Amino acid sequence: MSARNVQEVVPFPTPVPMSSVQGTLALDLQPRHEPPSPPRLVTRHADPLEAGVVPIDRRVRRDLEEWSRRYAQAAVEIVGGDRPVTQLLRWSSREVYQDLDRRAQLVARAGRHRPGQGRAQPVRPKVLGVHACFLRPDLVEVSVHVRYGERSRALAARFQVVGGPQRRWCCTALQFA
Repeated sequence: MSARNVQEVVPFPTPVPMSSVQGTLALDLQPRHEPPSPPRLVTRHADPLEAGVVPIDRRVRRDLEEWSRRYAQAAVEIVGGDRPVTQLLRWSSREVYQDLDRRAQLVARAGRHRPGQGRAQPVRPKVLGVHACFLRPDLVEVSVHVRYGERSRALAARFQVVGGPQRRWCCTALQFA
C-alpha cells in the first residue's frame, strides 16, 4: 500500500452506546403495582348538542338513512360511469358536485369511455350499510359501506337541510375511502 492510499482510508466512527429510548416516543415499560384511579364522575347532565349526538325520532332516522343510501348508491354509480353526474345536482353542494364530476371524468379517461353513458362494469357497486349520526336536527353525518364484488369501500357524507319553504337535504361533504 502506498502512502497515498493510507491517507484516503476513512476510520470507523467511535461506537455510540445504545439508548434505552429509541426515536421520539418514550414508553415507560415498567409494570404498575398500584390500582388504577377511579373514573371521574360527571355530576351535571350533559347537553346533547355538547356531546355531538341529538336524539331523533326513529321514523326520521330511518327515512334519512334510506334517502342517504339512495344518494350514496347514485354517487358510486356516477363515479363508476353508470350515471350522469347531473342526477345529483339538486342534492349536492357545488364542491361535492364538482368532485363527483372530476372523479367520473378521471375514471372514464382511465377506462377509455364517456362518463354517465351506462357502461357495463365488470362488478357493480352495492351499498350494504348506512349509519347516521345527527349532530343537529338539520345536520347529519353518514357512514356508508359499499361492496364492489369481493372488495369493500367506505364513504363518509355530511348532509344539511337547505332551502327556504321547500327544504331538502343537501350533501355538503363526501369522502371516499
